[in-house]
Amino acid sequence: MMQIALIGLGAGAATALLFASVKSGALLSILLFYIAPLPILIAALGWSHLAGLIAAIVAALALAVAFGWTFFLVFLIGVGLPAWWLGYLTMLARPAADGGTALEWYPAGRLVVWCAVLGALIVIAAIPTFGTDEQSFTAALRTAFERFIQVSPDRAGRGGDAIPGVDTARIVDFLVMVIPSTAAVLATLTNTLNLWIAARIVRLSGRLNRPWPDLPAMDFPKLVAAVLLAAIVTSLFGGLVGIAATVLSASLLVAFAILGFAVLHAITRGRPSRPFLLSGVYAATLMFGWPMLVMTLLGLAEAAFNIRARAGRKAGPPMVS
Repeated sequence: MMQIALIGLGAGAATALLFASVKSGALLSILLFYIAPLPILIAALGWSHLAGLIAAIVAALALAVAFGWTFFLVFLIGVGLPAWWLGYLTMLARPAADGGTALEWYPAGRLVVWCAVLGALIVIAAIPTFGTDEQSFTAALRTAFERFIQVSPDRAGRGGDAIPGVDTARIVDFLVMVIPSTAAVLATLTNTLNLWIAARIVRLSGRLNRPWPDLPAMDFPKLVAAVLLAAIVTSLFGGLVGIAATVLSASLLVAFAILGFAVLHAITRGRPSRPFLLSGVYAATLMFGWPMLVMTLLGLAEAAFNIRARAGRKAGPPMVS
């Protein structure tokens, strides 16, 4: 127990420093801010979810002492508790259905779904801080962006250009429209990448007790596609409910893009061109972004048509030499 407490204290201190680094305004601090959940996840995966919980609380208390108690809630809701919950679920296991001594671990696909759900909830929880209805929410966002790019409200309202040759009012309107969904996408990707990196680190240290999952074989519960469809339909209604539904839709679409990458890994197994194809797709995604949409469609197609099973039947059994 003492070791778990000490690990939690150390991880909490590291997380608080990473989170607080954004106050410096340096470019590197943005990266440090996004990997702030990493020490909590490492503590939860390598030692115990209790160590992860201690780390989250210690980090929140440290930030509250340094910057005020508002940071306590902001950190716990936005970083600490989501990271602890992901660590807890990752190490969750139950006896296998066959009654043997083997354990059935929490599926990787459901972890990805949780990364998306938590990413959406983090953004949705922040919406009331900007406004309690759609008009006040968009007005608060517009004011924040106008201040950021140094556009006065009067000038922006008349379509004036604070930056020569640039219609800054139109830019502000565009940012107000896309920022909730963009924030959800970033939160989902951050959750997923931090969980993967933490698991890799803990595995390399020899402390990961669960076997590494076959990620290309991961799958989502059937309910996820139905929730995505319901969220997309609800987003058409407008209002804060519509904004929240848009946020959830964006997060779940990212989850299906990750499923699409898993499908691509699965159906290219055994092909000589696999390394070149995968590296090309990942490079194009990082450089241009639009292949992410193709992967999302592939993930949705997998949910509807079970592409991996069809590809496996078409390829046939492996040849015996």
